[in-house]
Amino acid sequence: MILEDIYKVLDLHFNRAEQAIAEIRRIQLCTGIFNNFESVKTIDTFIYRFSKIQDYMGEKLFPVVLGMLGEYQSSMSFKDILNKLERLELIQSARQWVNFREIKNTLAHEYPDNENEIIEGIKLAVNAYAEIKNIYATIKKRL
Repeated sequence: MILEDIYKVLDLHFNRAEQAIAEIRRIQLCTGIFNNFESVKTIDTFIYRFSKIQDYMGEKLFPVVLGMLGEYQSSMSFKDILNKLERLELIQSARQWVNFREIKNTLAHEYPDNENEIIEGIKLAVNAYAEIKNIYATIKKRL
């Protein structure tokens, strides 16, 4: 897969995530929000795009970027890929990306009895999304 195709897919996900975030900022993230179906759709859209962006960057973008820089080997684990990206200063830290994945995994599990925990997870994801968007911009700028 060529880099332009990867960019096209990621740009689509980022664009849709941006629209969902704009809606999330208009609504108040507080208890009871999950009783409003439109709010739930917006949150679900954001969580879906947040997950797709991370997965696509990890599975497609990162290996291609490292390959273009002559740094990729098919035997590399994901941890190795993250460490290499960190050394190349394309991500702030490998640990940061692992934290992003932990946020994604937390949001993937629904705990209907703990709305406050879900709301806090969404807030963390919105902040993490901004960092992920910066990583993507850095990669596009460097290549």
